[in-house]
Amino acid sequence: MKINGQVQKILANYESDNPGTKANIARILMHGKLGGTGKVVILPVDQGNEHGPARSFAPNPPAYDPHYHFQLAIEAGLSAYAAPLGFLEAGAGTYAGQIPLILKANSANSMSRLKEGATQAVTASVQDALRLGASAIGFTIYPGSDVAYDMMQDIAEMGREAKANGLAVVIWSYPRGGTLSREGETAIDICAYAAQLAAQLGAHIIKVKPPSAHLELAAAKAVYEKQGIDISTPAARIKHVVQSAFNGRRIVVFSGGEAKDLDGVLDEVRAVYHGGGNGSIIGRNTFQRPKAEALDMLNRIVKIYQGKD
Repeated sequence: MKINGQVQKILANYESDNPGTKANIARILMHGKLGGTGKVVILPVDQGNEHGPARSFAPNPPAYDPHYHFQLAIEAGLSAYAAPLGFLEAGAGTYAGQIPLILKANSANSMSRLKEGATQAVTASVQDALRLGASAIGFTIYPGSDVAYDMMQDIAEMGREAKANGLAVVIWSYPRGGTLSREGETAIDICAYAAQLAAQLGAHIIKVKPPSAHLELAAAKAVYEKQGIDISTPAARIKHVVQSAFNGRRIVVFSGGEAKDLDGVLDEVRAVYHGGGNGSIIGRNTFQRPKAEALDMLNRIVKIYQGKD
C-alpha cells in the first residue's frame, strides 16, 4: 500500500498517534474506490440492535445474513464496514483482510424506556477488535443526554486503550436526550457542538448527522447572528461542522439518516462534498435496497466524491 500526498496530509493532523494507529487510519483512507482521495464511504450496520431485525432487514430479506453486508461493502468498493460484535464475528473469518473493519463497541435498542437519559451499553472491547482484525473501534455518545458524561468517560478510557494498541477511534456523536427538542437533535449549532465534543474526546473519525438550519440554543443563536455565520445552504452548514472539528484537522463523515429516495440521498452527498466533508457513512439507505440498486447508488455516491458528478 503506497500512501499518497493527500492521505499523508491527513495523517499529519494526528500528531500524537503511534505508527500502528496511523497505519489503520491509512488503511481506511487508502481502501476501495475512493482510496487516496481523502474521501471515504463506510457501510454501518448496527440497526439490528438499534431498531430490531424486521424494521432493519425485512425490506431486503438477504440482509438478515451477516455475510450479505460484508459482500455489499466489498463489491461496492467501500472504505470500511462497521458493525457490532455479533455481525463481525459471523463473517470475520470468511472476509478476513478484504475490507477494513470498525467494531461498534456500544449499542442501544428501541425497547429501552430511557429518553432524557439516553445511553448505550458497552457490548465489545478493544481486545475483541484486535481479535477480529479490525482497524478501529466505533462508539456512540449522546451529547445532551442526562448521562452523557458517563458515555464520554467510557470512550475516553476505551479510546486510550485502543490507541495504545494501534487502533483508530471512530465516534458517532448524536445529540439526544436531556432537554433537546427533536428538531434540536440536528440543529446546526448542536451538530457543530457534537463534532467539537467528539474531536476533544480524541476521535480520529467523527460521525454526525447532516445539520438543519435550525438553531436550538439561545446563546448560540445570538453568536451565529452577530458573527454572520453562514448556515443558509446544506453545503454551508456542512462546512461549519467541519470547521468545528478542529478546522478540518479531523475526519468528519455524515450519516445517511432515515430511509429516503435516491435523489434525497444523492443531494445530501453533494452537500457533504461541496461543504468539504470527508464522506458518508450510510446504512439503511443502502442495505434496505435490493443489492443491484444499492450497488448502483453507492457507485453514484463514489462518483460524487471523485468529483465526477
